[in-house]
Amino acid sequence: MAFTVKKRGKITYYYSGEAPVLSALVTEEQPDGDLKIHFSGLTGGYSAKSVLGLDELVTMDPAREIPLVFRCWEKWLQDAGICQSIADVDFIEVHAFGCQPKSPNPLLDPEGFAAEQQRLYTEYRLAYAKFFQENCPDNGVPARFTVHVVDVPDKAASYEFYATALYQRALQ
Repeated sequence: MAFTVKKRGKITYYYSGEAPVLSALVTEEQPDGDLKIHFSGLTGGYSAKSVLGLDELVTMDPAREIPLVFRCWEKWLQDAGICQSIADVDFIEVHAFGCQPKSPNPLLDPEGFAAEQQRLYTEYRLAYAKFFQENCPDNGVPARFTVHVVDVPDKAASYEFYATALYQRALQ
């Protein structure tokens, strides 16, 4: 995907479409030449599927959904010509909004719903740790902020993410 690029002073916007609502990436040039990168929000369900051109929909499976989000961001970094690997950036913050389980119904099966919540909390934690261990072993791990919400606009997703990272030119 080719981005439309709009530069305004120290800020560069990378977006698609004629009347965008959000930029996929926004970079901020630092005084030393590094780039602070703001990644647009993504979910692992429909939005990750569309960015990566996948046929398969991922839903409520953090072990698959979380890596999809990072793969999308990596593709955006490549498309913007910033770098080739997600490991080339250092994440400062990852904000994640975790959805409540899609099933079972909390009114009909409160114990099952509570058990599914616990499964998802555990899988979120493990998926984050595994992603950074396997894909960014030389980097530190970001500060992470997770809020559990009832739902996000993407009804297939278990998460909605946005993040801030730093591309440190001296490390490349």
